[in-house]
Amino acid sequence: MKTMIPLFMIALLFAGCAKKEDRATPPNIIFIMSDDHAYQAISAYDDHLTRTPNIDRIASEGMLFTNACVTNSLCAPSRATILTGKHCHVHGKIDNRFPFDTTQVTFPQLFQQAGYQTAMFGKLHFGNNPKGIDEFKILPGQGRYYNPDFITNDGKIHIEGYTTDIITDLTMDWLKNRRDPDKPFLLFYLHKAPHREWLPAERHYKKFTKMHFPEPATLFDNYEGRGTAAKEAEMNILLHQNWSGDSKLRPEVLDELGIEPASDWDKKAMEYKYKRFTEEQLAAWNAVYDPITEAFKKQYPGMDKTAQMRWKYQRYMQDYLGCIAAVDEGVGTLLDYLDSEGLDEHTIVVYTSDQGFYLGEHGWFDKRFIYNESFKTPLLVRWPGVIKAGSINDEMVQNLDFAQTFLDAAGIEAPEDMQGESLVPLLKGEDDAWDRDAVYYHYYEYPAVHMVKRHYGIVTREYKLVHFYYDIDEWELYDRLKDPMEMQNQYNNPDYADVVAELTEKLAAIRLKYGDSKELDQKYIDMYNQ
Repeated sequence: MKTMIPLFMIALLFAGCAKKEDRATPPNIIFIMSDDHAYQAISAYDDHLTRTPNIDRIASEGMLFTNACVTNSLCAPSRATILTGKHCHVHGKIDNRFPFDTTQVTFPQLFQQAGYQTAMFGKLHFGNNPKGIDEFKILPGQGRYYNPDFITNDGKIHIEGYTTDIITDLTMDWLKNRRDPDKPFLLFYLHKAPHREWLPAERHYKKFTKMHFPEPATLFDNYEGRGTAAKEAEMNILLHQNWSGDSKLRPEVLDELGIEPASDWDKKAMEYKYKRFTEEQLAAWNAVYDPITEAFKKQYPGMDKTAQMRWKYQRYMQDYLGCIAAVDEGVGTLLDYLDSEGLDEHTIVVYTSDQGFYLGEHGWFDKRFIYNESFKTPLLVRWPGVIKAGSINDEMVQNLDFAQTFLDAAGIEAPEDMQGESLVPLLKGEDDAWDRDAVYYHYYEYPAVHMVKRHYGIVTREYKLVHFYYDIDEWELYDRLKDPMEMQNQYNNPDYADVVAELTEKLAAIRLKYGDSKELDQKYIDMYNQ
């Protein structure tokens, strides 16, 4: 395996003590990733719900990707794909249950071998000892929004406070106090927020619980025009979001009003969260959320299903967007520090999420589907002197490409078995050098929570062809340009027969290219059923 170690060591001989970093050295890379952050909740993409001025800075000073997407819209598989540059059927992490193949090489290992200082703070979500990381403080599993535990190089620690702020503080402490100024660095700044069950910081829930948000046009979607999978998925806000755990009603109120819990976890979720609070935190929380419960108790007897859906949607948005506010503030803190210390000119800053998320579109929350809101993910990149400020790119790019992009930018040779493509030509404005016209997607976790059926598909800028399999055999085709909300399956429409034929052939070819197959589909079904 070749690296840039010799060039890196030579460059260090000429590194000066000036505040601005020498461009002869490889660039620093800061990878910022939040969990379940929908692109619709970033104002650089769409400002109808909220404002994210600090995240937007990365786009205004760099590049915004409008067709960035994932290979599998589920947390742990997405993270494994990012670290390895490989599809799920290769690295083995097909869902949140299956183990990651630890023999796989991750790109931080290659950076570490090439002389980079590496650090990771926040939520990794699978595995507690990331390979190739010099220093880490990682939330165990999903982590907690308040008073979290962290797994570190030296064991477990407990820190009181709000987790988003703590992750920012840990990241900033490393940058200020333990970063080696004589080495380039690779830094992972990974947020738990805005993952379910959406507990904002006190300063934000006091504000956001008083706000009202516009409803999506498809909030009351009846799924006509789609197939079985959309109709049978269990992620409807009214039917499947927890009244207590998600909407934050007092658990005992469900019994008082005769409301059937949405799941076995419904009441337990919020009861468990209350135990995490200090007395002071709980008092502040109750001062805001108890009046919400009392108001709901008065309204509920006169609420029909439509009114209940609207109420739950507002509670969802208030807490979800409130969580994002703290993430945005943390990004601002980091960017301000880079700029003030002169690190900005030699540091690539990336903001993304592990996938998209439904914010009421089609009546849903969660992700998993190949449909746009979960398939697409935010991607904003700043690289001064390389990326033209304010650039917008609409090429089909994936989280599959991140590893090779970072390696390319650092001058480190990527292993031949990585399956992505470097985005560096696009970052430089060399779109003619990009020849990908379609991406591949595969979702496996069924039967399981939310009951989204197994499916794979191919997506171009214009169309999306999907095959749902396992307990059904259904195909769907969407015209992404004429039907951006994906309301009408055109697979059996004679007007699209040529498109279906062409994409079916392309889908077979792309599955072959990436080494996926019917045999592997069956292998994972058999393993899942064991």
